[in-house]
Amino acid sequence: MNMHIDQAKRILVANDRGGYTVPTDRLYPFQWNWDSAFVAMGFALYDTDRAYRELERLVEGQWADGMIPHIVFHQPSDTYFPGPSVWRTKHTIPTSGITQPPVFAIALRKLYEAAGTQAEARTLPLYEAALKWHRWWYKARDPEGTGLVALLHPWESGSDNSPAWDIALARVPTTTQTPVVRKDIGHVNAEMRPRDDDYKRFIHLVDVYAACGWDPAKQWEKAPFKVAEIQTTAILLKAGEDLEHLASLFGRTEDAAEIAALNDRTRKAILAQWRPKLSRFVSRDLISGDDVEAATQAGFIPLLSLDLDTGITDALVTEMKAWSKGLKVAFPTTKPGIASWEPKRYWRGPAWAIINWLLIDGLRRNGRPEAAEELRKSTIMAIETEGFAEYFDPVTGEGCGGLGFSWTAAAYMWLMKAAP
Repeated sequence: MNMHIDQAKRILVANDRGGYTVPTDRLYPFQWNWDSAFVAMGFALYDTDRAYRELERLVEGQWADGMIPHIVFHQPSDTYFPGPSVWRTKHTIPTSGITQPPVFAIALRKLYEAAGTQAEARTLPLYEAALKWHRWWYKARDPEGTGLVALLHPWESGSDNSPAWDIALARVPTTTQTPVVRKDIGHVNAEMRPRDDDYKRFIHLVDVYAACGWDPAKQWEKAPFKVAEIQTTAILLKAGEDLEHLASLFGRTEDAAEIAALNDRTRKAILAQWRPKLSRFVSRDLISGDDVEAATQAGFIPLLSLDLDTGITDALVTEMKAWSKGLKVAFPTTKPGIASWEPKRYWRGPAWAIINWLLIDGLRRNGRPEAAEELRKSTIMAIETEGFAEYFDPVTGEGCGGLGFSWTAAAYMWLMKAAP
């Protein structure tokens, strides 16, 4: 038995809080949405019951309108800000008021495939939850039916302080009604975390949406930050493909047709965001109407859910190679050497195992197994050398952020299993 696999399983045990997993102790003491989806896929490799439990606990936080929030506050903790009192949401269990990338349905299909048809009864309520959330995305975050979904807060991307938001976020005032308390920098070196001004803007947005009573239509109208985002939309399309597949298996032909139509619209919309000059896909700032040209990992994530022309795939892979050249660990979340590149600061450069996991799946889908294998090996080596860190400095290979990190453990197990 691989000792690192043993360690990975021990991390998931240590971070278990009763059927759900915290990303890491103290820094993130609650259940996070997309973290739990990745973690569930890790559990699916050896304990399908626990994998299902992870998603079932997450769904306890689902709102009546279908949104699954980015945090479910199952039990109180004073080591994290902003807590429930800042969000002021109205759900039965305290939750945040924003969402996160919809990896949930992708995980659900993997769980069902691991557990087999005897798990159908357990899968159906989760399928219903996933479908409800999927419909929410299109209704609340693409009211004009463009095929791209918008984020109203950088935290919804999962890539909280990415350079992708710099221009759009600079318009957001740094004034807040809620006093800002930085708990994160008590757990992790401040050099690795978002800056104070960013944090004030993050909280300003929370205050604005709380004042809207978290009503999606009011938020859409009032939002000072609104980005039709390529990484989230690409993940949503993959979730849509997996939901359509499950709908067909469960004989839900009407659901399958509804999802297929959404998938088709989104596929076309993502393709329209390809920029040959940049060799990547771009998001769109809906407030200015401009392309988001910041060079980040998001521009490559459409590999995950599109069967691209070889010309586009070649351009993406060539660009990925250029970004990775001379790095100890790929794949950087910001293009090395540009002004916003900070190899230790959260989403402004570091390599993340779960981003690599999505890119590896995308490279394989698009017929580039050798590029996928290079990235898989780079990720495994980083984890085996440095441990299960939240993310890695691509230049030095150093493990950074929170340690004993759940999704890194899940990604490691999955990447070990996914050897060619």
